[in-house]
Amino acid sequence: MSESDDGPMGGQTGGPLGDGAASDDGLMARAVARAEHSRLLAPPNPWVGAVLVTADGVSFEGSTRRPGGRHAEREVLVRAGERARGATLYVTLEPCSFHGRTPPCVDAVVEAGVARVVVAVADPDERVAGRGLSALERAGIQVTVGPGADAVEAQLAPYLTQRRTGRPLVVLKLAATLDGRMAAPDGTSQWITGPEARRDAHHLRAESDAILVGAGTVRADDPRLTVRGVTAPDGRPPREPLRVVLGRAPAGAAIHPCLELAGDEATVLDELGRRGDVLQVMVEGGANVAARFHRAGLVDRYVVYLAPALLGGDDGRPVFDGPGAPTIDELWRGRLVDVRRVGADLRLELVGGG
Repeated sequence: MSESDDGPMGGQTGGPLGDGAASDDGLMARAVARAEHSRLLAPPNPWVGAVLVTADGVSFEGSTRRPGGRHAEREVLVRAGERARGATLYVTLEPCSFHGRTPPCVDAVVEAGVARVVVAVADPDERVAGRGLSALERAGIQVTVGPGADAVEAQLAPYLTQRRTGRPLVVLKLAATLDGRMAAPDGTSQWITGPEARRDAHHLRAESDAILVGAGTVRADDPRLTVRGVTAPDGRPPREPLRVVLGRAPAGAAIHPCLELAGDEATVLDELGRRGDVLQVMVEGGANVAARFHRAGLVDRYVVYLAPALLGGDDGRPVFDGPGAPTIDELWRGRLVDVRRVGADLRLELVGGG
């Protein structure tokens, strides 16, 4: 049987575990799925999922709450109560071993009498970095690391990138016609894509801790850069991302209050990374800012919305300013990781690496 937190705060009972679900990989896959419930809740903490299986085969599921709330491990331990003794805990990220807004999860796992802990990925945060795993082993708990690691590396990429490199993960969002134009010759661009694609882009904003544009975009479009039409799983709005402007935003612009930064792209990312609360930055600026981050090789993930539309000439505005690759040998090639239809438009997600 299983008990989970499918509702905002409640739980429900499911059916008995099957043979596939009872394997380490299968149970970790359930923990990964549970972690998705926290994607719009947990940041800047990592969005973590957990499944606890008792000695008699009953499972409990949980995920990390908003900052200050229970982490995934404590969520399932509270649900299981005394039944946690002798159980196996599956958790997508190494349990924390330091006292932040909440006490260390490692202490709760040891006190509950859990017999085995399966972890997908070790936490690279310098305050943890293997200390949680070592503490569990010292307490006599069997520890296994690795099942589901690939899935969690992808799911927690913003958090892992920031902790490993000191910089946030960079997502470049582009919207274009099929002939690669982001605006008409007169600069108008609303709307190239349809309402479904725009709603999807707002969800991408909600997943980001900061949105970055250039001062030119602020002067030309006066954007608010807020999240609209998105609700978190607990029924409340997600937190608003930090609004970042390269340069100076005009007084009275709708983007205020915002963070104004100067310097090259790497310096800007270093500054955002030092804040500690920016795990993912979404670059949503115009063709100049997009080209700067792309040419500097600082984009981790491209999200491109292609509309079934053609401007039909060479005078429309391209997605990148400036010269392109001079020869086909210098063409930038990425790797598609997701392609899907969003309303009438096509959503492409790609990373570098060819």
